[in-house]
Amino acid sequence: MATSSIWAISRFTPFTFIYFLLFSYGFAPILALNVTNLLSSYPDLSDFSNLLTSTSVAADLTQRSSLTLLVVPNTLLRSSDLTHRSPSNLGDVIRYHVLLEYLSWTDLHQIPAAGKLVTTLYQTTGRATSDFGSVNITRNPTTNTISVRSPAADSPSNATILTLVKTLPYNVSIFSVNSLIIPYDLDLMASETRPPLGLNITKALIDGHNFNVAVSMLMASGVVEEFEADEGGAGITLFVPTDDAFSDLPTTAKFQSLPADKKAVVLRFHVLHSYYPLGSLESIVNPVQPTLATEAMGAGSYTLNISRVNGSVAINTGVVQASVTQTVFDQNPVAIFGVSKVLLPREIFGKTPMVATKPSNGVTGVAQPPAIALSPESYGPPTHLSSPPAFRQDFLSEAANSGVQSIILALCCIGLYLLLRAENFC
Repeated sequence: MATSSIWAISRFTPFTFIYFLLFSYGFAPILALNVTNLLSSYPDLSDFSNLLTSTSVAADLTQRSSLTLLVVPNTLLRSSDLTHRSPSNLGDVIRYHVLLEYLSWTDLHQIPAAGKLVTTLYQTTGRATSDFGSVNITRNPTTNTISVRSPAADSPSNATILTLVKTLPYNVSIFSVNSLIIPYDLDLMASETRPPLGLNITKALIDGHNFNVAVSMLMASGVVEEFEADEGGAGITLFVPTDDAFSDLPTTAKFQSLPADKKAVVLRFHVLHSYYPLGSLESIVNPVQPTLATEAMGAGSYTLNISRVNGSVAINTGVVQASVTQTVFDQNPVAIFGVSKVLLPREIFGKTPMVATKPSNGVTGVAQPPAIALSPESYGPPTHLSSPPAFRQDFLSEAANSGVQSIILALCCIGLYLLLRAENFC
């Protein structure tokens, strides 16, 4: 009995040690989610899998976790006549079937009588009206039937969950449903050939409120015409500081005293020469992004580092870190987001982090994430043995500079070594 206990301890302690060490400090292996690969074993779901790929939704999901996918079998999908609709609208319909919360069979059968509202990937595009980017999940207590529909009271579109296709606990669930679910505010009859957007950026910002300073600066600099001229092709993404962001500028920044040409460079620094809806920003593959200022001033300069911090999109310039606080406008090829800080390039303002004039939650120099996270993943079921996002982010950032990762890797090797010795001993 004693020998058996010793064997059990020697056999499992190294793995337990490594498991807790990695997961406690946020070093859990993060594998790119390949939804189409998960569906490849189910021929009857091949059409929906192809739609995930052709609409680029599958690519948007590669860096996500804690989601539930609702798929429609081939026979039911082909009768929907969806494939004859606008490609952009088709993508939003598919995004509406991606629930940004992990739900198991048990979770679904514990849905309260009032139902449960769950946000979808469609909501993150900024194109949904109100909460129509969410779905309402209800359960019939008599039959245990699970229904999914738009939260709009008069929405005719709904579906019934048929069966669980596949699950990776706490990360991904895939359920089949008996029909497509159409967002209440989505016009499926929209023309496939849209006229040029011709967006008036200043008007969009005025309508968005709280961007008066940015509007006056854009109009005075003349760069707004340049931005609107760049709407074609790959499109543009603008990060526009709120009025509070301008009033919170450090006195050491001396932004207003910059000559006109330098101010224009700073404004161009707030623009990416590609269209990124919010969902794409949250799962961006290359975090270091060139800006319009990069094109004017030279490759490798005036870049933005875009990542996720505490469930929100964070933008780091090397001088300040800002958070995306709202979607002002999102219609391909233009996305406009409000940000919590003026993005100060280090090429002009140096490499020393700026200290805000007004402390935010007792912390200065770094923008705090908005009170309400833009991604609902933050309120989904917590991944087992994972640390709070803020703790992991801070730890990983420091580890990159201090070599802690190398130490942990060495400890893992020691654990494996102990395991091998224990096996040889027995």
